[in-house]
Amino acid sequence: MVGAAAFAFLNERRELIEPSDWNNPAWPKLWLYNLHYFDDLVADDAASRQPWHQALVSRWIAENPPARGNGWEPYPTSLRIVNWIKWAQSGGGPTDEAIYSLAIQARWLTKRLEYHLMGNHLWANAKALIFAGTYFTGSEAETWLAAGQRILRRELTEQILPDGGHFELSPMYHSIILEDVIDLLQLAIVYPTVVAPLLVATLRDAASRMLDWLQVMTHPDGEFSFFNDAALGIAPTLSTLLSYAKVVDVDGGNQCLGAITVLADSGYVRLTQGDAVLIADVAKIGPDYLPGHAHADTLSCELSIAGQRVLVNSGTSTYALGPLRSAQRATAAHNAVMVDSEDSSEVWAGFRVARRAYPYAVQCGEVSGGLRLSASHTGYERLPGRVHHRREWVLGAGRLAVVDQLDGGYAIAQGFWHFHPAIVVKEGHRADGVDVVEPIRLRVDCDGATAATCDDHWFPAFGVSTPANTLVLTFTQDRCETVFTWEFASDACDDADGSTTRGIDAINAPLLAGLH
Repeated sequence: MVGAAAFAFLNERRELIEPSDWNNPAWPKLWLYNLHYFDDLVADDAASRQPWHQALVSRWIAENPPARGNGWEPYPTSLRIVNWIKWAQSGGGPTDEAIYSLAIQARWLTKRLEYHLMGNHLWANAKALIFAGTYFTGSEAETWLAAGQRILRRELTEQILPDGGHFELSPMYHSIILEDVIDLLQLAIVYPTVVAPLLVATLRDAASRMLDWLQVMTHPDGEFSFFNDAALGIAPTLSTLLSYAKVVDVDGGNQCLGAITVLADSGYVRLTQGDAVLIADVAKIGPDYLPGHAHADTLSCELSIAGQRVLVNSGTSTYALGPLRSAQRATAAHNAVMVDSEDSSEVWAGFRVARRAYPYAVQCGEVSGGLRLSASHTGYERLPGRVHHRREWVLGAGRLAVVDQLDGGYAIAQGFWHFHPAIVVKEGHRADGVDVVEPIRLRVDCDGATAATCDDHWFPAFGVSTPANTLVLTFTQDRCETVFTWEFASDACDDADGSTTRGIDAINAPLLAGLH
């Protein structure tokens, strides 16, 4: 909230002038959802905006009569219930009118739980019922609390995998759900005799495992990796969640990661060799019945060197139906291989997937050249040529080799390597690869394909598009080997303790700071 009636959501600023603007059809649906969430009631320094907040709550009640408009859809209703209760418990001073409206909203929500959508939507419904059931007293509130706890107990088992990952396999949504878990633990501290002790114990265990999972999926720059729907500035970072977890006495997310870390239930693998971190996707795209946030990113990967992201998946900047949403979910937007211009999984509309890739034959371990990971997937076996794709990564000292093997009939195959915007590609064309000059001296060589660079974009946040370069490999053989070798730019300097400063923070900070 940047003014008494002005808001900046998803990197777009608008002003709420007319009552009809709560449902302005010219504004994106997700932006309107954010308008109805009331996140600013519990944002940093919220107390300084208390007069704005009180006026906005009164305005929402007056201009959004029950059952009308975006604000009464179950998901924004769920988030708003939680935020209004947090605000009330933090000294926000809700009026009797606001408390009455809050009860009406909870009563409305109980009749419209999103069993048809499941996933994070039903989870948010359950959380809201638990918050409302603890805040209010009486038989109706007890019904809300019981329903919320019943749903959440089941969804904890369904949605949180044994390795701690959220089953939609998006690091962004994982962080959102993890914050929900810690919120509920804090609620149990505020209401120690209300929330069921068994549920509290289950939440505590889940929070610890989820912190460990997020640590594995976080790059050295402190932000999570981009697999499936993921964007910065929406969900809290690992460091923020670690600080919050300490408040409720939950430990996790500070494990000493080894050279190879396998998230077996989720399907992600992290390889660490010296200053290089590779995070690879050998996972399903998500639950078979809930692929809404899935991308066609099977066997894609991301690479950081000395804290700098080098290889990145393209990210997510919009949920609006259209060419941009489709392009960001496509295989070509990821560090992956596309066969006959087909995606590895058939993503369509905004949140749909038809036939999808399933990974198999995943193997990893140490070899003489470093750390090895390999996997296959079924995504292109649906094509007439029944193409089998297998990828192998070998991460060594100053070197990453990636071998893609295609077996079957096809007309054309292309591999894509997307560079972070900070990576400066040397001018001039090399048919067998590309050279990078800043901030890391990186050479890319390929065997079995012709190489060409193209101007592209990275989408690190909603509403944000940053120019970047992509290396496109067109296969000339069934086997394509891509080798990345690197050293550091000449402006690196040795510190007194013998370590080397690469200037990475100076590169990342301006971009990331602009997103929060």
